[in-house]
Amino acid sequence: MRYLSPALNVMVAAARKAGRALIRDFGELENLQISKKGPADFVSNADQRTERVLIEELTKARPGYRFLVEEGGAIAGPDKSHRFIIDPIDGTTNFLHGVPHFAISIALERDGQIVSALVFNPVTDDLFVAEKGQGAYHNERRLKVAARTNLAEILVASGAPFMGKDGRDEFLKELDAICAATAGMRRFGSAALDLAWVAAGRFDAFWERDLKPWDIAAGILLVREAHGMVSDMDGRDRMLDTGDILAANDSLHKPLLDLLRGKKN
Repeated sequence: MRYLSPALNVMVAAARKAGRALIRDFGELENLQISKKGPADFVSNADQRTERVLIEELTKARPGYRFLVEEGGAIAGPDKSHRFIIDPIDGTTNFLHGVPHFAISIALERDGQIVSALVFNPVTDDLFVAEKGQGAYHNERRLKVAARTNLAEILVASGAPFMGKDGRDEFLKELDAICAATAGMRRFGSAALDLAWVAAGRFDAFWERDLKPWDIAAGILLVREAHGMVSDMDGRDRMLDTGDILAANDSLHKPLLDLLRGKKN
């Protein structure tokens, strides 16, 4: 049986409330008013409303906590120890195209350390949660990263720089190295779910560059509590600062890091 702290219970309740409206919107995509936020990076009424509901619900339960959210940025609060990091819809482009692969992502920081995490796909009712020191779970099943150690047998996930983003040439070099050494690569369009799937053993590894804290904060704790390793591309614990991330089991992490950095094993 998974352990849910009072804080994580609050996060689950907020995500499920926001998720109910997302399910309705997903069934009526043609009625959404969609505006462009940037090249190939869309924001919808659903995105903004989900963020608002999450902030309202979490604030009612934990008044004074600070927030870092995708649409609203940093929101101050008198409690300097706690901060929620939220992506209301990670995988917005999937959502807007009717692809049921997106998630609400919530992480709770305490004094700079991620202590609780949630990734929730309301359409499939897949709930991934983790507590620092208490393990990671998919619904009621405890998670552990895959045990494969041979690069030639692993399945790796990533995200590609889309139109208007830098890093295309670097990504193509990394992609070529990964495809030449592994069994396959997938690009599903939600970093939060990719990391949750690493924690669940569905993917053996995930890497991407130039992400935002709300894309990866919850996923970092999920992978670590499933006994995986997570670092930036310099092997450091600065993913939220650099935006670069590699997640895998402890046997694969260094070989993959070397491969992505162009080092010969």
